[in-house]
Amino acid sequence: MNFSCPACHTPLILTDPNELRCPNDDLRFERIDGVWRFLLPERAAYFEHFIRDYETVRRAEGRGPGDPAYYRALPYQDLSRRMAADWKIRAVSFDLFQQRVLIPMESPDPDLAVLDLGAGNGWLSNRLALRGHRAAAVDLLTNDFDGLGCHRYYETSFTPVQAEFERLPFRDGTADLVVFNASLHYAVDFGVTLAEALRVLAPDGRLVILDSPIYHDPESGAQMVKEREIRFTEHYGFASNALPSKNYLTYHDLNELASSLHLFWQIITPSYGFAWALKPLKARLLGRREPAKFHLVVGRRESS
Repeated sequence: MNFSCPACHTPLILTDPNELRCPNDDLRFERIDGVWRFLLPERAAYFEHFIRDYETVRRAEGRGPGDPAYYRALPYQDLSRRMAADWKIRAVSFDLFQQRVLIPMESPDPDLAVLDLGAGNGWLSNRLALRGHRAAAVDLLTNDFDGLGCHRYYETSFTPVQAEFERLPFRDGTADLVVFNASLHYAVDFGVTLAEALRVLAPDGRLVILDSPIYHDPESGAQMVKEREIRFTEHYGFASNALPSKNYLTYHDLNELASSLHLFWQIITPSYGFAWALKPLKARLLGRREPAKFHLVVGRRESS
């Protein structure tokens, strides 16, 4: 990967196999336990509360049994059987992503540089590496049960990177594909986050939003967040809202972002089965909030 300073975007110099230095401001970034650490000190303090809450929830959910076979089977099998329904949805989304985005891009270029933003345990980066692509798994979490430390469980090689979406440590235009992997809804400012993704994306590259909840009615999204906070408070003792994230998108958000960033969106809807398709009708009949849609949203610059 072509690394640059997350503070000033100056290309970094490799001073030894596990350290990079910025020649502009002399900031130094280390690789610890195989994970490059690019959080600036003040930003690490800012995210500390969020990371602590998030890891607490994921541990309580039983994520990551520490068995290499578990990680290598994702997303098609949840060998722990704790989150099987979630992984079934992720598998459908991933297959659609492969068919509609990845395979068309592989011809004529079988060697893509891909940023997996919100990589978690690295399952998507592993799948990309299995296809021969150069993947960087980007996340805030570095633990070895549900974070970037899980890289050691895979048989493939990809680059684990601790960084935030608004300060990506990559040079301009170096990524062929940027994937927000069930993660864009955690961004504090969608416009800033997507602008940064476009900075590192090649002119003819693709930007993908995968598995983020999208609503027509923002009130339904706000109600979803309220329900989630109540549930988390009951189960874990905190609402898990340390970051001022919206936690969902609307179709209006997508239209505004397309206009301001000069993007063209292609919205592709996965099929999760008959019962899933009936959810909106059932919600209307019962007077409940609108259920979220989880589209595959593919973005490209208007000129590409």
